[in-house]
Amino acid sequence: MLELLRHGELEAEGQLVDASNVALRCTVSYAGQQARVVYKPVRGERPLWDFPTGTLAARETAAFVVSDAAGWGLVPPTVLREGPFGRGSVQLWVEPPSVPAPELVDVVPPEQLAEGWLPVLRAQDEEDEPVVVVHRDRPDLASVAVLDAVVNNADRKASHLLTDESGRLHVVDHGVCFHPEPKLRTVLWGWAGDRLPPGDRERLEALATVLADDASGPARQLRRLLAAPEVTALRRRVRALLERGCFPDPSGRWPVIPWPLW
Repeated sequence: MLELLRHGELEAEGQLVDASNVALRCTVSYAGQQARVVYKPVRGERPLWDFPTGTLAARETAAFVVSDAAGWGLVPPTVLREGPFGRGSVQLWVEPPSVPAPELVDVVPPEQLAEGWLPVLRAQDEEDEPVVVVHRDRPDLASVAVLDAVVNNADRKASHLLTDESGRLHVVDHGVCFHPEPKLRTVLWGWAGDRLPPGDRERLEALATVLADDASGPARQLRRLLAAPEVTALRRRVRALLERGCFPDPSGRWPVIPWPLW
C-alpha cells in the first residue's frame, strides 16, 4: 500500500469542501493497483499562529509513522510526496460503512448517561438545559486517547474518528500535532487519570525503543518530517506516559476541548 501511495499517479475526483484546508479526494494508480486517497497539498494550508507555515502535511505523515511504529494501526497509511498541486500528504481513504456506524461521541441529558459511556464535560445547551458530552468506553478509543497524548494532538474532534465497513476504527486529521509545547485538546477525556491499559503500555514501550535508536527507520523518518525540538518533545512525552503509567489529566493551561466538537 505504501508503494502505491508513494509512486502511483494521482487523479483528483473532487474537493472535500468541509475541510479547514484544501483536501482533495483522488484515485491513485500504480502497477495495476488502484485505491482512493485524500491528498492535502501544502499550498492549500491556511497559516496558523502557533504552527510553522507549510508543515501540516508533514505532521499528517508523522502521525502515521508513530501509529505504525508503536503497533496501534489507527492512522491510515500516509506518505509525503509530490502531487498535481505540489508536495503534500497522501492518505488512504477510509470507506464508510454502508450502514451508519454507532456514534462514538454524543451530547445527552445527564439522566441519559448510560453504561458503556464516559462523561467528558458537563454544560448547558442553547435552552439552558443541562447536558453531558460523552464518549464510548472502548479499548480502541482508549488507544486513540493514548496516541493523541503521544503526538500532542491539538484538535481531536469526533468527526476525526472513522469506522470502516468491518467496524475497525481509524483516525484522521493530524495536521496540528507534535508541537513541542503542551497543546492536547480532545473529546476523549473520559479516562483522564486512569491507569494505562496493558496493551497500550506495551505499545509505548515499543515506541520508546524505536525512538531511542537514531538509526531506526521511524526515527529517521521523523527527523525528516519534524523539527528537532518536536522530536525531542515526542520522546519526552512517551517517557512521561510510561513513568506515570496513567492517561494525562487536562493541564488547565490550554483549552482542552475542541470547538466545534465535530
